[in-house]
Amino acid sequence: MVKPFDQWDGIEKVISGYTGGHVENPTYEQVKTGTTGHYEAVQIEFDPSVFPYEKLLEIYWQQIDPTDDGGQFHDRGSQYRTAIFYHSNEQKTLAEQSKLALAKSGKFNKPIVTKILPAAPFYPAEEYHQNFYQKNPEAYKKDREISGRDEFLRKHWK
Repeated sequence: MVKPFDQWDGIEKVISGYTGGHVENPTYEQVKTGTTGHYEAVQIEFDPSVFPYEKLLEIYWQQIDPTDDGGQFHDRGSQYRTAIFYHSNEQKTLAEQSKLALAKSGKFNKPIVTKILPAAPFYPAEEYHQNFYQKNPEAYKKDREISGRDEFLRKHWK
């Protein structure tokens, strides 16, 4: 989820990590078991005067299957569920409005299950997870190909 966001003016930093769970400073090995309650997530620092929050939401929806509450594509488990974590009432309202608009758009024939939740402590993932698509371009490309993500996105977003 780093690549779709970090190539835009106004995006200052995209950090891979974990949020929403009950274990402090979890490791990837802990999170991937699905027992910590964490979501694998990205934390995005941005300049809203250059890159508005609404644009983050638009890009986000176009990267996921918002109808799948069991994970994403071939990544299965609670740690791969989708969610938008808000930091203010304004972000919450905008996220809820964008979710409703997506539900009404007719792009999907199942309910939108992506949760909109208050931001919880965020724990950066281990360094080898940061900017994975840049550090390991072949592995990243292969994972995208076998996951079914690109096919799904083409079908729904053309």
